[in-house]
Formats: sequence, structure tokens, C-alpha cells
Amino acid sequence: MTTTTPPTPGVQLLEVSPEYAGQRIDNFLLARLKGVPKTLIYRILRKGEVRVNKGRIKPEYKLQAGDIVRVPPVRVPERDEPVPLAQGLLQRLEASIVYEDKALIVINKPCGIAVHGGSGLNYGVIEAFRQLRPDCKELELVHRLDRDTSGLLMIAKKRSMLRHLHSALRGDGVDKRYMALVRGNWASSIKQVRAALGKSNLRSGERMVEVDEEEGKESVTVFKVLRRFGDFATLVEAKPITGRTHQIRVHTLHAGHCIAGDTKYGDDDFSKEIRDLGGKRLFLHAYMLTVPLPDGGELKLQAPVDEMWAKTVERLSAPI
Repeated sequence: MTTTTPPTPGVQLLEVSPEYAGQRIDNFLLARLKGVPKTLIYRILRKGEVRVNKGRIKPEYKLQAGDIVRVPPVRVPERDEPVPLAQGLLQRLEASIVYEDKALIVINKPCGIAVHGGSGLNYGVIEAFRQLRPDCKELELVHRLDRDTSGLLMIAKKRSMLRHLHSALRGDGVDKRYMALVRGNWASSIKQVRAALGKSNLRSGERMVEVDEEEGKESVTVFKVLRRFGDFATLVEAKPITGRTHQIRVHTLHAGHCIAGDTKYGDDDFSKEIRDLGGKRLFLHAYMLTVPLPDGGELKLQAPVDEMWAKTVERLSAPI
């Protein structure tokens, strides 16, 4: 993409380079006009102030390589430079990289770090990597993990890789496996949980996900028992077939076996017993990932659990 006239607040003429072909005009503008309210972007689209090749377009218009996008003057709020993040955090995330090439980074995300800023947080994994890789101008999260879930997280360094992986995620090209430590003795007969999930807001404003067979979205998770700890707990593998918010956490609860350390959907007594063994975290970890690469190859990765998880499981299996 090249800019042929002065930047905001004047009129901008943006030429669409081939890697942005197929992107909707609204998403294109949202990415480029950082800090401009979404409502304002849709207003200038609706009023026809944004032109492509001198003609009016709708927000769902898909760009083509070589298109010239005219963006009217819009006021961008003054933004300070991003706050430099603590060296310790940056070093920790740099050390968490399990794979990197010219188009993709995969990290073993530590528990307790959000994937992006927001909701009172100034930073997350993506903001940190934009400081760690300042030359990579197109860094974007490929998918998300909850703040307290650890494990394999993909960050695209190029738009072409982002598009490729999003396409693979929409199909069945990506195989993601999680480990979860759940309450009770998981029955071997429970090999799959199929329960539609919907979002609801509590009075406190907190967002919850719950099984809602009437209005929820179809959601499927495949389970396999990895290890049993008597009737007290079970280590299971979870393979989400769909990718809904909190899917594994709600599906294990629906099956009668909540996850240790889950403050939202868990059991306080069970979590306390695990905490007493040293397990002060959510016991959900994305440990295995298989993704197709654009050249036709395949990337297979595994990520070990952290020391706290390993030691807690060790104590669980120790004879009383």
C-alpha cells in the first residue's frame, strides 16, 4: 500500500497492494485509521465520503489490487508513543518462542498474560511483540487464548500468512489440542460434548458463556482421557472442533467435570484443594498444534506445561 498524498488530517489516496486484495473496505480502514472511532468510519462510508476508483462503495465492498481508495479528512486523536514494556516481560515472551520463520511466530504463552490490551490492560502479547519486532509492520494475532490459558499461540508476521491461517481455521486444516485437569473421574464413554453455546451478561456486567440449545451456536469438543488420579481428578485432552469463546471450559462443566482453577465456571472447593498442592492457576494448556503451511508442508508443534503445573500433577500422583 502506498500513500500518494499527505497523511491524515488531509485527504489520503491509498493504493491497494496485492496482499490486501479481497479484504473488506471497512476492515481495511479500521486497520489504517488507528484511534478513529468505528462509528465515524462507518459514517463516512455510509455518506459516500470514502471513494474507490472515484466511485461510492458499500462497507462490504471487497478491495482489488490496484484500487485507489480516497479517504476524507478525519480527525485522529493524538496518541502518545506506546509505553515501553518492562524488559523482564519482553525477555520472558522472547524466550517463549517455540517457532519462528519469515511469516509466522508461535509462542508458548505463559498463564496470566493477555493476548492483547484492553479491559484496563495497557498491553498484551501482540503489543509486546510489536516492540520486540519493530520491523514487522503487519504483526497480527491469528487466534486468541484466554488470559489464564497457557500454550501455543500463533502470531502472523505477514498479511498473506494471516489470510492463509484464517482460511485453514475456518475449514478443518488446523488441529489444536489442549490439556485440562478436571474434577472427578471422567468416564471413558464421554468422547465428545456437543452443546450449543450462547453468551449472556450477568448483572455485574461480567460476560458468561452458557449452554443454550435454542439460540446458541453449534459447538463440539472431542475428549480423551490422558491420566486418572482416582476419583479426585482426571487429566483430559480436549480437541475443539468449533472455536467458541470459553468452549472447553463450558463443555467440561456441562459434562460434570469443571477445570481446576477456573474462577468463572469452576468449583471453589476443588480449586482450593489443587491450590493447596501448589497449583495457583487455571489448568488449561494448549499443548499441541498442527497447521498447514502455504507451501504445502505441515508444521507440528508441542509446548510443555510450566513448572507449577508439572509439580502439582507430580504431587497429585504421589502416594498419600
